[in-house]
Amino acid sequence: MEILRVQNLTKTYGKDETAVKALDDVSFSVQKGEFVAIVGPSGSGKSTLLHIIGGVDTPSSGKVFIDGTDIYAFDETRLAIFRRRQIGLVYQFYNLIPVLNVQENITLPLLLDGRDVDKKQLDQIIATLNLSDRLDYLPNQLSGGQQQRVSIGRAIINNPAIVLADEPTGNLDRKNSAEIIDLIKLSNKKYNQTLVIITHDERIALQADRIISLEDGRIAKDEVIRQ
Repeated sequence: MEILRVQNLTKTYGKDETAVKALDDVSFSVQKGEFVAIVGPSGSGKSTLLHIIGGVDTPSSGKVFIDGTDIYAFDETRLAIFRRRQIGLVYQFYNLIPVLNVQENITLPLLLDGRDVDKKQLDQIIATLNLSDRLDYLPNQLSGGQQQRVSIGRAIINNPAIVLADEPTGNLDRKNSAEIIDLIKLSNKKYNQTLVIITHDERIALQADRIISLEDGRIAKDEVIRQ
């Protein structure tokens, strides 16, 4: 089942002589449960693409459909609600709320939505992320790897349609990077989460089901690695 469709996506920054086209007529689709890596040199448009898919930046033209919904047909308020419920975001620098503890950071999307926390699901996620003894810790009391685990928990607590990760290991050492990728892969398999990850690390990209390569804002290659 198709969970994501990017259709003729273009993003231009600036105007006239100073215009820079970050994305140039990009189209592709992703199936539910698929693990897709997006790679490319610096300036190729990777982060711009991910931010537009995630609803945190707007396209100059084109459409993004998530689970059949045209997300840019929403106004800002409805888009914010859709993003919180259906899109899980994992950032390179974690983006945790410094005054909230581990449990509060993980459950924040539910709390913002005014929804009850499923204790069984929360306990399962916390155990999977190996954070059971850190629930009352603030972000500044955690290591980088632990903070990224919290970020992953926050991204999947809502059972979103899609999880987007922007260089999730870029701020970590090799050991923590390997652990974080293992956890992301586990969420992909255990919870059938659809995963789109931006990475410059070839070892990480080769663990995906499929690799999309960007160059100068266009898709240069779209290659299935494993079925």
